[in-house]
Amino acid sequence: MCWEERSSVPPASFLDLGSGGGLPGLVLLQRWNSHGVLNDSIVKRLEFLREVLKWPGAPLSGEVMPGRAEETARVVDFDSAFDLVTARSFGPPSITAECAARFLKIGGLLIVSEPPDDTETRRWSAEGLKELGLTALGRVRHGAAFQVIQKVAATPSRYPREIGVPRKKPLF
Repeated sequence: MCWEERSSVPPASFLDLGSGGGLPGLVLLQRWNSHGVLNDSIVKRLEFLREVLKWPGAPLSGEVMPGRAEETARVVDFDSAFDLVTARSFGPPSITAECAARFLKIGGLLIVSEPPDDTETRRWSAEGLKELGLTALGRVRHGAAFQVIQKVAATPSRYPREIGVPRKKPLF
């Protein structure tokens, strides 16, 4: 896995943006037994995730965080709190990066599932990522394709912008 290529130790904490049906968040909770937060804004998905975490044998280290990422990123307890943020089908690169950046500790990683076309190289703007305190480390494959991004500097306080603004006015 992408994280394990860079560290032999599981992340102390991770956040799965737009967890939906629980992939990859539930799998990572089971694999690492690290503190994991599953974030989604859709009530029906949250109910499913809460139910799964109650099943016998389910990881005890998971929690469900309701709300839009643009808002929850500003919750004091979640600001710069995570070693890893994952995103699968969350949104276009600009939106994903903007919503994820504030959650990450400096040095932390954002790992995003990518479309299968390995020839596309312009999805992640170096300048746009830099504005958020992020830098792309590259695209990797483990069956599926993933973009690995590291937080290298503090995210300016203006990010993420208000709900809906990242989609209406993308940074890149």
